[in-house]
Amino acid sequence: MPANKKYLTKSPWLRISKILAGMVGGYAVTMSLHLFLTAFFPKENVIITAFFTGYILWAFLLLYAFIATNVWRVWAIYIVLTIVFSLPYLLKFNINYGS
Repeated sequence: MPANKKYLTKSPWLRISKILAGMVGGYAVTMSLHLFLTAFFPKENVIITAFFTGYILWAFLLLYAFIATNVWRVWAIYIVLTIVFSLPYLLKFNINYGS
């Protein structure tokens, strides 16, 4: 059964933006979250966990970009989350003294 035309994105630029937001933005948020976790947990454990949680989180973020009605809000959320999660790395903040 084909999709109802009224629910499809009319502009090709918005469609490309949703695809890029889901793929690139979701990947950036996923990687920055795991970078954020390395400030609090041993790096080895975060890397092992990232093999599983990274793909799951990226898939949900990709799906969210397509479900959301406003793609610009999705871009804003992904950029803000990426910056917030990257701050401990950028500020050289690390309370994980064990490793």
